Amino acid sequence: MPTLQLIHWENRDASALQTNADLRAAWDNLNAQRTHLPFLTSSVIVSALSILGDKKERLLIGRIDSKVVAMFVLCKAGPLQWQTFQPSQLPLGAWVAAAELDLQDLARALLRGPLGLCLGLSITQVDPLVAPRAQDTPDSQSLDYIDTGWVDIEGTFDDYWAARGKNLRQNMRKQRTKLATEGVTLTMKVLRDRSDMAGAIARYGQLESAGWKAQNGTAIHPENDQGKFYTEILEQASDTQQAVVYQYHFNEQVVAMNLCLFTGGTLVVLKTTYDESIKSFSPAFLLREEELKEIFETSQVKRIEYFGRLMDWHTKLTDKKRVLYHLTVYRWPLIKQLAVARRRKIIDAETPPTVQSTPE
Repeated sequence: MPTLQLIHWENRDASALQTNADLRAAWDNLNAQRTHLPFLTSSVIVSALSILGDKKERLLIGRIDSKVVAMFVLCKAGPLQWQTFQPSQLPLGAWVAAAELDLQDLARALLRGPLGLCLGLSITQVDPLVAPRAQDTPDSQSLDYIDTGWVDIEGTFDDYWAARGKNLRQNMRKQRTKLATEGVTLTMKVLRDRSDMAGAIARYGQLESAGWKAQNGTAIHPENDQGKFYTEILEQASDTQQAVVYQYHFNEQVVAMNLCLFTGGTLVVLKTTYDESIKSFSPAFLLREEELKEIFETSQVKRIEYFGRLMDWHTKLTDKKRVLYHLTVYRWPLIKQLAVARRRKIIDAETPPTVQSTPE
């Protein structure tokens, strides 16, 4: 805590990250000190702010002497409440900090300093690999967000695949045999060039728009904000060989796609989709098998991160999982007590009463 007392905070409009190259360099340096996540680079955060933000976000910059040691992009969460900038397209909240600084203490310093009269600050969707989960205190609380899975790239693909479930391996083998019998040529294309990214997003949008996400209004389209965001970040990342799109074909037909970012040995699968009209095969899993085989053989990727909610298909690929969490720090313990009571009341109201049968 003594180190944190030396931090001088500056509260600026978040657009400063876009206009100031020194701030972007500082952000990237801090991101690299923790897990060097590709979706937390300054270029991705700037794109998220410009396309997905509401232009009211603030950039909180913490310095010791002249050295930047922490940066948070924050937005209003309600009266006298703030939280990290968290569009759904970002797997984690938008903040970076020197590796030796404790997140809970940083949140406390922000709450009682540059945010003025603030009763609560939430750091959303925190990865325990980025910031270990601390015990709750009288003025802080962490809540589970989701389980997420990952794959460590160790050994050979054959050893990895042999450790998967017998049913999965047999199913994939049968599907490939049947497709070959029907004269279907299977091809995986790996796209890395800037010139490929806009077209890839358009094809991805076509697949997603034909499925259930179109009904919910959440499908990517090249002209909507989601489409513009993913096109921009993939094009930018391709300039430094950090964008990868895996595209799977039945003959000339695109049937599955994964949009990925790569840096520091970590490949993050941002989005995945497949042709839902194909009922007798699993194009998404056929792609995943080929994708994993290619990754094991090239030896550039050391870890694949999914960051989405752990689904049944994840558990077929890995037995590894961890819990992402939300952290909230309150100005006074009494505010936490009131917030916990209010949350419990809401949960109780949403929980249907247990119906007990009456003995005859």
